[in-house]
Amino acid sequence: MFERFTKDARAVVTGAVEHAERGGGRSVDAEHLVLALLDREGSRAFFALASLGGGEWLESVRRALGEARRRGGLSQAEADALAGLGIDVAEIVARVEEAHGVGVLAGDPKDRGWWSGRRSFSRGAKDVLERALRIAVARKDRHIGDEHILLALTSRPGVPAEVLADHGVTYEAVTRVLYGGGEAKAG
Repeated sequence: MFERFTKDARAVVTGAVEHAERGGGRSVDAEHLVLALLDREGSRAFFALASLGGGEWLESVRRALGEARRRGGLSQAEADALAGLGIDVAEIVARVEEAHGVGVLAGDPKDRGWWSGRRSFSRGAKDVLERALRIAVARKDRHIGDEHILLALTSRPGVPAEVLADHGVTYEAVTRVLYGGGEAKAG
């Protein structure tokens, strides 16, 4: 499948691996794909993101993803639901990090790929890449671009879609920016 990726899409995947390595993650997660998209100025996906937001906005997305990772991948909606039951997720995270170190809740404890020295892709990241392929095929595009990865991230439930939607980046909004009302493509 990787041979069908454009240069920008390949850069997003390798950038996601780099983000996972820098963050000490054992696996490459969907959140790492978002962070790699934010790094790709000049690409179609970045064009869509910049059209829907801006400079400080991009940093806000990075912060929101970092906070979700510290919460062990819980979305803000899940944290709010637990707060409604009297469970303070921030307090629990603080206590766990005090005892075991900052960021201990981030990552996939079942992942064993880090033993080989290479980061494996989590089920969520694999699902995003598979969805990107399906989106490209449905649009009758010959190659999988970084815009298809962005569309895939916005089309599945989870922290990346929630964070992006909180910043006005939804599947519908990205489609409108990239493809308009007809088949004309942006960029």
